Amino acid sequence: MLWEALGLGLGYNATLVTLGAAMLGFAAGATGVFLYLARRALVSDAIGHATLPGVVLGFMVMVALGGEGRFLPGLMLGAAVSAGLGLWVISWLTAQTRLSEDAAIGAVLSVFYGLGVVLLTLVQVMQAGRQAGLETFLLGATAGMLRAEALMIAGGGALVLALVFVLRRPMTIVAFDPVYAAGQGIGLRAVDLAMMGLALGITVIGLKVVGAVLIVALLIIPPVAARLWTERADRVVLLAGLFGGVAGYLGAAVSATAPDLPTGPLIVLAGFALFVLSLLMAPARGVLAAGLRHRRFQRRGCWRWRGISPFTSR
Repeated sequence: MLWEALGLGLGYNATLVTLGAAMLGFAAGATGVFLYLARRALVSDAIGHATLPGVVLGFMVMVALGGEGRFLPGLMLGAAVSAGLGLWVISWLTAQTRLSEDAAIGAVLSVFYGLGVVLLTLVQVMQAGRQAGLETFLLGATAGMLRAEALMIAGGGALVLALVFVLRRPMTIVAFDPVYAAGQGIGLRAVDLAMMGLALGITVIGLKVVGAVLIVALLIIPPVAARLWTERADRVVLLAGLFGGVAGYLGAAVSATAPDLPTGPLIVLAGFALFVLSLLMAPARGVLAAGLRHRRFQRRGCWRWRGISPFTSR
């Protein structure tokens, strides 16, 4: 059954979900490169945790208005508003107080996530919310995902990927050298907002697949793995997208064969496997390549100590 899932042989709906997760992973990997290069990885973690209260409040509002409550666009809208508020609080704390950014991120992350857990507990005792299934937004779940939801996730990932392609040059310059970027007339504030907006978009789109807790892994692990293979930023973006896409594809396919397993951890484990492979096999920065270079260096040192040139034939 696993081979059927990997070969997209489990039916139309499962195929859509798998391809949607792959597109999400590709967009997340490409977007995460700029957060990684700018050393803003923790921001994506704060965004993910800050979405939880918005998801629950969105459910409550839709139920209060007589709706079904689990309408995915409504939940995503609530998550976006909550995460945007969390980003604004981080920015305000950093600018108006003596807190460093990492301290502000830790405060916002814990407070928003704690609020979300409290609200989630309240929903579970509501008459309308007992079967809400909102806990799947913590770790992600693709079992039972509707065709329209899969298409929405794939379309959202494609849109974010297109924006990354358009904004890749200014985001790369700002990530590497903000002083030079400012000298070139690039608006640092605008680029930073665009970068955070793309991370927020990926987080909101990926809630159903990866979950609020683990979306940061999909944004960070592929870029870290890609960085081991090349020094060029454009190639890092491409490779990170490929690694993220493969991780999303593998995780969603395995989840289709085991619906009881949350999708998010499976995608993260697939991404981690790609990272380990890169750590071992990358030609420039890999462990094996480094070991071979060290061995050759030792052999040259041994030959020189004996007065023998390594280039002299016997």
